[in-house]
Amino acid sequence: MKLSVLNIQGEDTGRTVELPADVFGIEPHEHSVWLDVKRYLNAQRQGTHKSKERSEMSGSTRKLHKQKGTGGSRKGDINNPLYRGGGRVFGPRPRNYDIQVNAKVKRLARRSALSAKAHAGSIFVVEDFSFDAPKTQAFLQMLNALKVSDKKTTHGYCRLQSNALSLLP
Repeated sequence: MKLSVLNIQGEDTGRTVELPADVFGIEPHEHSVWLDVKRYLNAQRQGTHKSKERSEMSGSTRKLHKQKGTGGSRKGDINNPLYRGGGRVFGPRPRNYDIQVNAKVKRLARRSALSAKAHAGSIFVVEDFSFDAPKTQAFLQMLNALKVSDKKTTHGYCRLQSNALSLLP
């Protein structure tokens, strides 16, 4: 797959870049993308929810009245979950929500996502650019020229080496 290289004004420079077929030319595998997104979202969860149970409540543990002979129901201590202010029955406990995904599945998911974006025409190659000063206005002008100011944008640093694209982290 070939992409034309654009400059900061959004004009075609006449150069083209050949995207590697092993990354951008595969058939997207939706299940691996779903697994990797699920892994990422689970890793974002804190898992610090906790409520006090019966044994963790502050309060006396003395028996309220004797077991038999009062005509009432048997009662334990004041921390009983049936009483107001008592502990919670089977409340939430801290846990780790992380799931493991095999490394090959992660790589397949990333290649599938890049390949789907490339087939949809959502990937642009912009030639090397630099700003005189780190100004937001200059960056917004560039986004307006590329007609992507109303969309979510990510930036990846790429390096052209002998007409081959290598993605940098």
